Amino acid sequence: MHLFDKDIQLKDIGHGKFAGTVSGNWSVNHNPNGGYLMAMIASAMLQKSDKNGTPIVTANYLARPVPGDAEIIVSEIARSRQFTRFEAKLLQKGEEKVRALGTFAARHHDSGLERYEAHAPELPPYEDCVPMPYMPQYTLFHNLELRLDPKCAGWLKGESARESLNQGYFSFADGRPVDPLALFLIIDAMPPAVMATQGATSWVPTIELSVSIRKTPTTRRLKCSLRTRFMTCGILEADGEVWDEEGNLAAISRQIAQFKKV
Repeated sequence: MHLFDKDIQLKDIGHGKFAGTVSGNWSVNHNPNGGYLMAMIASAMLQKSDKNGTPIVTANYLARPVPGDAEIIVSEIARSRQFTRFEAKLLQKGEEKVRALGTFAARHHDSGLERYEAHAPELPPYEDCVPMPYMPQYTLFHNLELRLDPKCAGWLKGESARESLNQGYFSFADGRPVDPLALFLIIDAMPPAVMATQGATSWVPTIELSVSIRKTPTTRRLKCSLRTRFMTCGILEADGEVWDEEGNLAAISRQIAQFKKV
C-alpha cells in the first residue's frame, strides 16, 4: 500500500461517522496540508455516496488540525438524479477543525462538450526545473516531488519575481498513480504563489478552499500552477490548475487565505 493510501484510511464506525488518523507525513512546518485533510473528508463522503463522478468539495478551515486521531462526521443534505450532496465535519478531541460541503455527480451524465479556452502551463523540460530543497519540517515535499519552473523559483534564494505565480511538475515520490483523491492533495501542495513576489517568509494560512475534480490524469507526473492576482485587507485569492502531460485538465481550485509577513 502506498503511503498516501495508508494515511487517508478511515474506519466506518456507523451512523455517518468515521475514525482515522491525521498523519504528519503531509505537513508544512508541522501543519497538516489542507488538501490532504480534504482528501480524507472526500474519502469519507465517497463511502456514503451513491455517485462518484467529478467531485466538488469546498472546505472551511475553522481551527488548526494537528497530527493525531480524528473523527469525520458525514451527513447527506440533498439528492437528485444527477447529484448527491454532503456536509462533513472533521473533529479532533471534540473540537471541529474543518467543515466541508461536497457534491458528487452521476458518472453517466455528460454534456458532450469539451472546450478549453486555456491550456496547461508551458514548462521547461523536467530536468531543467528546480527541485524543492530538503527541509525537515516540510514533510509534504518528502513525499511529493515538486520541480519548479526556474522563472518562478527565485524566492528559494531570496529573489523576487514580477508576478505571484508558482508552476512546475508534481508527482508522488513513491510512484503512486494519481486518482481523484490524490488530486485534492496535489492541487493544494504548490507553495503559495505570493512567495514568488513577497518571499519565503510569508505566512499564508487557508481560510477556504474549493476544489473541482474534472478528469483522472493519464500520466503520473502532472503540470501544476498557482496564481494570485489580488492582495487586499490581509486577504488573497489563489487559483490552481492541475493538468496531465497529455494536456488534459485534471482539477481546478480557488483558495482564500490570509497574508502576513513574518
